[in-house]
Amino acid sequence: MDVHKTFVIACIAETDRKGITTYKSHRFSTYTSGLKSLLQWLLDHECTDVCMESTGKYWIPVFNILEEKCKVVLAHPKYVKAIRGKKTDKKDAKWIADLFKHDLVSGSFMPPADVRQLRDLVRYHSKLTNMVSSEKNRFQNSLTVSNIQLANVLTDTLGISSMKIINTILANPDGPVELESLIHGSLKKKLPELSLAVDGIFSPEQAGKIRVIMNHLDNLKTRKDELELLIYQIAVPYSAQIDLILTTPGIKSTLSAIKIISEIGVNMEVFPSAKHLCSWAGLTPTNNESAGKKKSVRVSKAGCYIKPLLVQCATAVVKSEKHPEIRNRYLRLKKRRGHKKAIIAIARMLLTALYNMLKNNEVYNAELYKKSDILPIDREISIEQAILIAKQQGYRIKSAS
Repeated sequence: MDVHKTFVIACIAETDRKGITTYKSHRFSTYTSGLKSLLQWLLDHECTDVCMESTGKYWIPVFNILEEKCKVVLAHPKYVKAIRGKKTDKKDAKWIADLFKHDLVSGSFMPPADVRQLRDLVRYHSKLTNMVSSEKNRFQNSLTVSNIQLANVLTDTLGISSMKIINTILANPDGPVELESLIHGSLKKKLPELSLAVDGIFSPEQAGKIRVIMNHLDNLKTRKDELELLIYQIAVPYSAQIDLILTTPGIKSTLSAIKIISEIGVNMEVFPSAKHLCSWAGLTPTNNESAGKKKSVRVSKAGCYIKPLLVQCATAVVKSEKHPEIRNRYLRLKKRRGHKKAIIAIARMLLTALYNMLKNNEVYNAELYKKSDILPIDREISIEQAILIAKQQGYRIKSAS
């Protein structure tokens, strides 16, 4: 099927015993009635294996209608794109049918409907978090252009003391600011610096902008709290899996555990191995070799939601000495490959652990990593290999005499 905003082109490829394939194409509307007609047309032709490309959000209504009675394979557009110069809507549908008929389409991972709903809410929560960060940056920019240098003295310009000072200035721009009555005890020693920091001028335009930003921030925080409540309610059936994930180093927030479940689900049988899951999450080097030469093998852009979360958890855990099996591996890799590659490796390490924990229903076990780090004592090495290793470590080789 070739999916568009207002219509769907469906093509059925039917091969007889002689190996001759006949094609039947039809165009359907993307209204619910049209999609139900599409489902009935497929069932009338005894076609329950369906392949379509993921076009924006347009594929979701089609998938929801067909999911119950058909086995739907969702393909990435780059894997089913037709040859340039031979592209029409009907030919696109026929091309997808031919690829699917010969088993040349790799289906995308599609979690169950309840996990998809949870994923939608969790991703919206991430968007709201980004919006809050953007508004905080705009707030700080307004202070900077008004020469209010609170950020040089206070850790948080949106903290209680800072907001009291800003509200006082906004209420009476030309009047004096009694700082001592607005700050808490630990900031009393910074009173001279604060007096210099607030010696700025709010223009009417900047004052109006700051009021709008403050109201928007309050509204965003309220909406985030409401969304979090809804997320926690939907995630109740996965409380056992959440408890398992919370035993993983670096993952201490229930919301972080829910985010992981919303991305990878709880059924690990859909991934043949932990390596497949890590590849799906964009935590493995890509293959790019031609004529015997390896080109860039940087990680892919996949996993744009779960990868930053795992990297954030990995960054937190390598700073602590509570988990030496992770920290020591990070330090070894960082020495050879640098921080960025090392932290991606630790993120992959955490995702591998999560895969096995969810698959085997086991809590995190640090002893398994400690055992894997013990080198075997029966390994052998030649003199030439030993010299090469020593040179790689920066040693100069000299004769015994």
